[in-house]
Amino acid sequence: MDTQRIPIIVPGRLHPHAVERISATFRMVPIARADAALLPDGLAGEARGVAAMTQIDAAFIDALPGLEIIANFGVGYDAVDAGHAARRGVIVTNTPDVLTDEVADTAVGLLINTVRRLPQAEAWLRAGRWRGEGAFALSPLTLRGRSVGIFGMGRIGLAVARRLAAFGLPIAYHNRRPVADTPYTYHDTLVGLAAAVDTLISVAPGGAATDRAVNAEVLAALGTDGVFVNVGRGSTVDEAALAAALADGTIAAAGLDVFADEPNVPEALLSRDNACLLPHVGSASVATRRAMADLVVDNLVAWFETGRPLTPVSETAALPPRGAREQA
Repeated sequence: MDTQRIPIIVPGRLHPHAVERISATFRMVPIARADAALLPDGLAGEARGVAAMTQIDAAFIDALPGLEIIANFGVGYDAVDAGHAARRGVIVTNTPDVLTDEVADTAVGLLINTVRRLPQAEAWLRAGRWRGEGAFALSPLTLRGRSVGIFGMGRIGLAVARRLAAFGLPIAYHNRRPVADTPYTYHDTLVGLAAAVDTLISVAPGGAATDRAVNAEVLAALGTDGVFVNVGRGSTVDEAALAAALADGTIAAAGLDVFADEPNVPEALLSRDNACLLPHVGSASVATRRAMADLVVDNLVAWFETGRPLTPVSETAALPPRGAREQA
């Protein structure tokens, strides 16, 4: 197949390596955002693929009658209306596995930074205060003796669990349903999980089902020695409730890599010394982002050359392969 003639729309920013490969393999059509009105005349009817790391809503999907596949950059795909895509027969893919270890490493590092206050200790040294004022204060918290609950025991959650189990920490988790062949303790409610542990790590995806799931009730159940870490989606947390819990001692500390309205971080969180904050860097290494970019393009290539995507999301995994559609 001559893929050079297949129009692939790239709305907004995309990793440069993905852009380079798409432009070399397909007929790439860049536009400023996912708005069909920005397409050149006639392209809306011709476009067969989208590669994106931005919101792809139902209206944009419907504006492209020949659309076959949306290749999403990132393991999380809540920005794509995958349910509507499935109803339209449009495949949606994401980039799992290639970022699992990087994000899990970040989660563990963020937990250690939060509990042992390592960023504050480094700032003390760099400001000359170690030399001028003496040793940095002892950290009031430690990993020793802690128990960990993981909200979202998917690929990344399992990788986090394996790392922390190696630290000698007991692991429990909450999902919509238990995970088969997993040695960790399952809780059927998030509140129940929080009450059973003192360290809660959220790796849950975004979307309506998890919107502000980590709320005041969950934080109160976690308790005054509690530590909350989020490397999943900012939308899963009631940030106002979290800021209040940090301010009034409902929990001891939090480590956050994701926020509800990125890059806007609430001042109520920025002002808290017991919050360790990162600018969404969970998968942000050169090697991992390049691997994610490759998987975006590899999904497009696989779809148009073999008729089967490599990593379809659950909503579209049961859609028929491309060859079966052509024969129908």
